[in-house]
Amino acid sequence: MEEKFKAWLVKQDLAANSVTSYVWTVKYFLREYKEVKRSTLLAYKGYLVENFKPQTVNLRLQGINKFLEFQKQDKLKLKFVKVQQKNFLENVISDADYKFFKKKLKDDGLTEWYFIVWFMAASGARVSELLQIKVEHVKAGYLDMYSKGGKMRRLYIPQNLQTEALKWLASDKLESGYIFLNRFGERITTRGIATQLKQYAVKYGLPKEVVYPHSFRHRFAKNFLDRYNDIALLADLMGHESIETTRIYLRRTASEQREIVDRIVNW
Repeated sequence: MEEKFKAWLVKQDLAANSVTSYVWTVKYFLREYKEVKRSTLLAYKGYLVENFKPQTVNLRLQGINKFLEFQKQDKLKLKFVKVQQKNFLENVISDADYKFFKKKLKDDGLTEWYFIVWFMAASGARVSELLQIKVEHVKAGYLDMYSKGGKMRRLYIPQNLQTEALKWLASDKLESGYIFLNRFGERITTRGIATQLKQYAVKYGLPKEVVYPHSFRHRFAKNFLDRYNDIALLADLMGHESIETTRIYLRRTASEQREIVDRIVNW
C-alpha cells in the first residue's frame, strides 16, 4: 500500500521532500490509528492541533488528504486549520544590511558569493531557481521556467547585474553551463548555500536569522514595491499563483514598524 501510494505521489510531480513527508505521515497514521474512517481521522487531527504549530498540522493534513485522494475517499478529506498571520514580516534582511553584506563579500574577493546574494536579491529567485541559471541565461538576460501546471514564468536578470556578471564569467573563462559551482566544478547545493551564508553572517556581524536564501527573495519584493507599486506585476515576477500571497509584502517588517513609531510618536 505504502509503495503504491508513493508511486502515485511521484506521478503527481510532487517535490521529493513532499513525497517523503506525505508517506511518513500516512505510515504513522496507519500504525497508530489502524483504520481510515471519520472518527480516527478527527482523532489524529485533534492530536496534531494539541501538539504542533498550525503550519506543521496543515502539512500533515495535506499528506492525509493526498492519501484519501489516492484511496478515492475524497469525502473524508480534512479541513486545514487557520494560520494566524502576523501583521509584520519577520526575519527579512534590511536594505542597508543587504548592501553592506554584498559590499563585504566583494571587498574580500568572495566574488561567487557576492553574485549569489546579488542574483537572489535582484531577481527574486528561489534558491532552487538560482541553481538553474546558466551562462546562456545571463547572456540572454532572463531564464524561462515552467511550473507543474505548465505555466511559464520569466526570471529577469537586470541589466546592471547582467553586465557585471558577464565580466565575472569572462574572467573565469566560463563560456557555458551552470554558473554557481563548488570547488569540484559541480553545482552548489541549496543546503550548501544556506550553510555558507550563515557562516558569512557571523563573520560580518550580521544577525544570522536574517541571512538565509529566501530572505533575499523577500528583499527583492520589498524593494520592488517601494520603487514601483504594482503588486500584480510583482506577483507575476515572483511566480505566485495568487496575488493574495504577494500582499504580505505590503506589510512592514517589525524593525520598519519600530522605526516609524519612534520617528512619529512624540506625544
